Amino acid sequence: MTLAEKAAFYEEEMEQYIRRTPYGYVSEVRLGAPGDKTQIIRTDSDNDGLWTAMYGAGVCFAYAATDDPLAKDRAERAFEALRFLQKVTQTGEIRPPKGYVARTILPTDGPDPNDERIERDTRHREQNDSLWKVYEPRWPVSGDGKWYWKSDTSSDEIDGHYFFYPAYYDYVAETEEEKERVREVVRDLTDHLIEHDFNLMEFDGTPTRWGIYNPDLLNNDKNWWDERGLKSLSMLSYLAVAEHVTGDAKYGAVSRELMDKHHFHTNAMRYKAHFGPGSGNQSDDEMAFMCFYNLMKYSKDEELRDLMLYSFYSAWINEQPEQNPLFNFMYAVFGLDATHTNPWGVHDIGPWDGWLEDAVETLLEFPLDRVGWGHRNSHRLDLLRLPPQQSSMPYEPHRTDRGYRAVNGKTLPVSERFFHHWNTDPWTLDYGGNGSTLGSGTVFLLPYYMGLYHGFIEE
Repeated sequence: MTLAEKAAFYEEEMEQYIRRTPYGYVSEVRLGAPGDKTQIIRTDSDNDGLWTAMYGAGVCFAYAATDDPLAKDRAERAFEALRFLQKVTQTGEIRPPKGYVARTILPTDGPDPNDERIERDTRHREQNDSLWKVYEPRWPVSGDGKWYWKSDTSSDEIDGHYFFYPAYYDYVAETEEEKERVREVVRDLTDHLIEHDFNLMEFDGTPTRWGIYNPDLLNNDKNWWDERGLKSLSMLSYLAVAEHVTGDAKYGAVSRELMDKHHFHTNAMRYKAHFGPGSGNQSDDEMAFMCFYNLMKYSKDEELRDLMLYSFYSAWINEQPEQNPLFNFMYAVFGLDATHTNPWGVHDIGPWDGWLEDAVETLLEFPLDRVGWGHRNSHRLDLLRLPPQQSSMPYEPHRTDRGYRAVNGKTLPVSERFFHHWNTDPWTLDYGGNGSTLGSGTVFLLPYYMGLYHGFIEE
């Protein structure tokens, strides 16, 4: 079976089982019985915007590489789905400022997702997250009464939207009308962030829980110190995308101001606290790599790109043992044959030998079965445990259930674990699951199509 045939299998399965609502949002679905695909239960996820954007970016690369009209149609559907998340928020009685995007939507002919929400949010703030927002309605209703849209949008979603839009603009949008529709959503979202002091502003007049990019908070508030690197990287990438898509130099000027006055480029040199491979947070890694890719591709600031390439290299080194084809391809686009010059000489910062073999091996190893079955590996004698400083996120207790293969120092292959998205911890040895979910093929499709477009894979 070729990788192209495997991609076609996943695409067909997604069309049949995964897509939700007429807009076709992409995430996992629940199964009525273990492994039984005749009983599909489609539900929302917190990150429908992110997962749909990552899938959409993949099919943009597919169309650029193959000219397949099916890929173009899939990309157009993804664009309309993501655009709707911005437009629906401006239609009802409750409206956040223009440009805001919702997390996801649910039809109003189903259960009200606001029921008992205050109680759940209050418990979450008291027990898990002291900054969690408690307000209502978390799910306002659209002006036509057909949709609930989910508020308190996260930076995960925003990273996804900005990752998708330039790919769609460059590779799929062909007419001036199509391109202007992309410019509109990018301009409105970026202007929203700038006009609200670099925050994603909610309808209650406060920022969303994770939608904070404000320089004073990132640099001076201890609640946001841990976030300053990633949020600075994200904002610089957003502005680079906005300047590229709209052609408006004001976004480049704003980027320069954030660097000159608030050191966003310095913050982004260390996007997250890492203590070696396996440490940190995989959701942050996924977000960072999307932002690195766009910033390197679209920024007009050569000095900034040189700086960020070195930061990108430092990030990729931590991810190298994970054999992640998405991360490997993203870095290789810019890192192949790259060097870094400092007072001690000129240094090779290209991806290490074996990066392409690791990426392709992972694509080959992906099981066709995307049902979430449990996997247990912690009893194996061929696996080593991570040392304490690498075994968990910073400030969390030491975990003994994370490890890697003794034979090569790398994480378990994808055929010996299960995950829905690339933000899942690949160092975990045991994975729960009883066959009650079906995941999308995006984890394969995005890196495969990206590798195809950039010439790392040939049919």
